[in-house]
Amino acid sequence: MSVAKKLASQTAVYGVSSIVGRVFSYLLTPLYTGVFAAAEFGIVTGIFAYVSFLNVVFTYGMETTYFRFANRPGTDRRELYDRVLSLLLVSTAGLTAVLLLLSKPLLALLSIPPGNERYGVWMALILGLDALSAIPFARLRLENKARKFAAIKLANILATVALNVFFLLLCPAVAGGKLLPGLQPLVAKLYDPTLGVGYVFISTLVASGFTLLLLWRELLDFRFRLNLEPLRPLLKYAYPLMFMGLAGMVNETLDRILLPIWLPKDFYPGQSSLTAVGIYGACYKLSIFMSLVIQAFRYAAEPFFFSQSTEKNSPATFAMILKWFTLCCAVIFVGISLNVEDFGQVFLQRPEYLQGLVVVPILLLANLFLGVYYNLSVWFKLTDKTYYGTYIGVGGAVLTIALNFLLIPVLGYLGCAIATLAVYFMMAVLCWQLGERHFPVPYPALRLGLWLVFASGLVALGWWVQPAGWWLRHAWHAGLTVAFLLALYGVERPRPAMRVAEA
Repeated sequence: MSVAKKLASQTAVYGVSSIVGRVFSYLLTPLYTGVFAAAEFGIVTGIFAYVSFLNVVFTYGMETTYFRFANRPGTDRRELYDRVLSLLLVSTAGLTAVLLLLSKPLLALLSIPPGNERYGVWMALILGLDALSAIPFARLRLENKARKFAAIKLANILATVALNVFFLLLCPAVAGGKLLPGLQPLVAKLYDPTLGVGYVFISTLVASGFTLLLLWRELLDFRFRLNLEPLRPLLKYAYPLMFMGLAGMVNETLDRILLPIWLPKDFYPGQSSLTAVGIYGACYKLSIFMSLVIQAFRYAAEPFFFSQSTEKNSPATFAMILKWFTLCCAVIFVGISLNVEDFGQVFLQRPEYLQGLVVVPILLLANLFLGVYYNLSVWFKLTDKTYYGTYIGVGGAVLTIALNFLLIPVLGYLGCAIATLAVYFMMAVLCWQLGERHFPVPYPALRLGLWLVFASGLVALGWWVQPAGWWLRHAWHAGLTVAFLLALYGVERPRPAMRVAEA
């Protein structure tokens, strides 16, 4: 089996949890947008933006560090696992306590009304449980136990979905006498209608605890060892990754935190800042298909790249992987962008959410460049020059803050989307240029750039030219999508000589 096929097979297994599982999770979007007004969904969007951002602080790059040191000759993997998990256990306890103290001012930044401090408590506990599961999951990836990894991740998502459906659909129906009235006494003990969006966080918290239980074998196979001296090299390697991750989360999630702060009053007539956050957050969900592919790829690619680093043909392998990754993502970009109206009507149940669909193609393209950046970043991880990732990430974070500051007051959440695209494009280009100096890889940059320009042109054409009539408009969009696929197949289909070269 070629290295490309091996990576593809592992990506497919990880994709069971990342893509198939997230599809179930994605089905929560119509539930949320049907049950909650945009202002209420803005609370969910804002708090989970905090969760994504702070998750980097809680794990501080130790997953990648664990992979790197575990693959060094002579490493005792069992001892390394014990030391890393011990360190994470202590730091998680401390960070959770700090976050519990700071939750009130953090929630105030999102304009969440006083009296909802329990949201902050649940947020801190979710972060703590997820951090404790990070290294056991990393161990499964290191040991190539992709199926177990995928099964547990999928169980987490299914539990989250089931709990959301139970609390947001079943319990209100039973309590209101619309369904199974005989269960009303039981539901009365379990369900408090005043919690509202709080059940979204409760569902996530319970699912995170359930996930930790499913990792019981990995947790029982752990001995507490906390000696700082052997941990110094790990921390030295990890801290640039943490800053890089923080910068990445600034780029990925800070716009939903800054939007209610910098959005001028009455920018959207009759809508509060939380409503704008809710609309933007709901439409951001429509770019999730690109994010799912990237996530599944990252789970498989990170240990794969480290294992291939000593191979003679590794640069050519990395170039081939980037090429096909980019082309697959380009297909997703074109297909969803040209049919975003249909996706929006299915997944965004209230009309107030549909006004934000304009951000979806921009965010899809932004996430495509983020995936390209993750591919390109292999050079500084393999050369132990992770500080370059920090420089790139911090530069992106500064640009994110600056562009949001400039664009939100003028363009609202459209400015957030444009800022995200500009930042991820800059990071990908800068990472490629620096990689050419330190770890040359024959990436087909010009060829891929032309494909992305072509894809963007088709999407722009599909948005600007809107034939009258539902059937004609859909035929036009389908035709543009098929045209891109045919062009891609005609130019990039493997020739016999290419198959021999890649075997």
